Amino acid sequence: MHEVPIIREMVKMLQEQYPDKFSQIIKVTVEAGLLSNVQPVLIQNAFEALVLENDFLKDIDLEVVTLPIIAHCDACDKNFTVTKHRFICGCGKPAREIVQGKELRISRVDFLNE
Repeated sequence: MHEVPIIREMVKMLQEQYPDKFSQIIKVTVEAGLLSNVQPVLIQNAFEALVLENDFLKDIDLEVVTLPIIAHCDACDKNFTVTKHRFICGCGKPAREIVQGKELRISRVDFLNE
């Protein structure tokens, strides 16, 4: 399960980014694209396992938001949501550019009393 090292790295990044405020973090929102090679439920499970090992994480809530795959069609110059992994635009042309869906990022950090 490669989600555990991912969560460990995210915690490390938060500790480095907010050294004076890390203990005040109450919620972290993570965005995971459908093409990011991580499963949201496994990210959540990895975080819960890490909380059991690290008591200082017990007051942090983790929210994982799944981002859909969005591609860009050069033929009609429009973005469209990919469904059933079919990268075919409504105009019938295949798309080569992925605009969204590969991300795995911390999108929001909420602190106590903010």
